[in-house]
Amino acid sequence: MSSSNYAPIKPSFTWPEIDTILLDMDGTLLDSYFDDYFWEEYVPVAFAAHHNLNPEQARQALLERYRSVEKTLQWSNVDYWSEQLELDIPGLKCTIDHLIQVHPHVIDFLDFIQGEQKDICLVTAAHEKTIEIKLGKAAIGTYFDRIIPIEEIGEAKEQPPFWAELERVLGFDKDRTLMVDDNSNVLRAAKSHGVKHLVHIAKPSSKKPVRYSEEFPSIEFFKELLSDHYENRNPAAHP
Repeated sequence: MSSSNYAPIKPSFTWPEIDTILLDMDGTLLDSYFDDYFWEEYVPVAFAAHHNLNPEQARQALLERYRSVEKTLQWSNVDYWSEQLELDIPGLKCTIDHLIQVHPHVIDFLDFIQGEQKDICLVTAAHEKTIEIKLGKAAIGTYFDRIIPIEEIGEAKEQPPFWAELERVLGFDKDRTLMVDDNSNVLRAAKSHGVKHLVHIAKPSSKKPVRYSEEFPSIEFFKELLSDHYENRNPAAHP
C-alpha cells in the first residue's frame, strides 16, 4: 500500500547499528524510467515491427506476458525474453543506454557508507547481461563488495527461500543489516526472514510521482540517510 498523500514513516536506525547494506539496483540506485520505457514502449514497437503487428496490440500482449512471469526468475532474464520475443534484448538496451541514470545523491551515499567501512552488496533481479550494461554506463560497480544477481541464488527476491540462501552466501547478521528497495513485496520477504532494518524508495522513477509506503520507512532520495556528521565533513556534498 502506498499513497503520495500519506505522511512518510521516517527511518529510525543509526549507522553504528548497521554492518551490512543490501541495495537493490533498478528504481533504487538507478532511475527506473529506463526500464519502464524500455519494456512498455521500446520493446513493443520493436516486437510489432519484427512480427508485423499493430503496435498497441503488441504492447498489450507483451504487458500480459510480462505479468505472467512476475516474481519469477524469468521476469528479468534477458536471454529468456530474447528467445521468447525473437529479439536481441541486450542489443536493444544498448541502443538507448543514454537513458540509464543514477538517482540524485546516490554517489554521495555510496561514498559515505564506503567511508564508514560497511559491507555493501548489490542484490538485484537484473540479469548478469543487464548488470554489465548498466554498471558500465552508471560506473558505480566499484562501490560494491559483492554483486548478487538472483540467478546466483536461484530464487526471486520476493520468495522466502531467496533470503535464507542469501544469508547463507553472505553470512550477514539480520539484526545489523539494512535492505533498501523500491519493491514492497521484496521488503516484506526480507522482513519475514528477519532482516531488521528496511527502507522503501518512494520515487523509483523520475517521471512518476512520489509514493510513500504505509508499511515501511520511506525516502525519496538517499540524502535523507546521510547524517549531519557526513554533511559536515563533506562540504561538497549535494545540498
